[in-house]
Amino acid sequence: MLDFSVTFIITAINITVLFFVLRALLFKPVTKFMAERARRIQDSIAETTRDRSSAQKLLEQYQEKIKTAQGKADEIVNAGRKSAEIEADRIVAEGKATAQAMVEAGRRQVEAEFQAMHARFRLEAAALVMAASSRLVQRDISSDDNRRYANMLLDELAAQKGNG
Repeated sequence: MLDFSVTFIITAINITVLFFVLRALLFKPVTKFMAERARRIQDSIAETTRDRSSAQKLLEQYQEKIKTAQGKADEIVNAGRKSAEIEADRIVAEGKATAQAMVEAGRRQVEAEFQAMHARFRLEAAALVMAASSRLVQRDISSDDNRRYANMLLDELAAQKGNG
């Protein structure tokens, strides 16, 4: 039985020595490695959280810039639209003024042609009246008085036609 006790004590001493040796050589480095790894993971998580926060801030800034840019783009489009409307109104007004001027010029031209035709008609009518009168009288009427009388007669006819 003594063998059993000695074996037991030697085994216990071996286990104790082995425990301390393993603790010094294996458990401490493993524990230290695990603690270091846990610290790196915590640092990585913290850095990721900071990066995510920074990315979120950048995203918000970019979204704000996009909104601002969209607002400026809308302002530019609206300004261009207003400018185009003003230009269109100006062109339409110019066109109306040009058309009115052309109509007025046409009226003046028609009036001038009417006056010219009226004067030619008066001359031709006076010549016809004088020719008819000379045939009636059987002589040549060429004096200015007779032409004046013919013009007066035409004026009276025109006045009667205008009143009638």
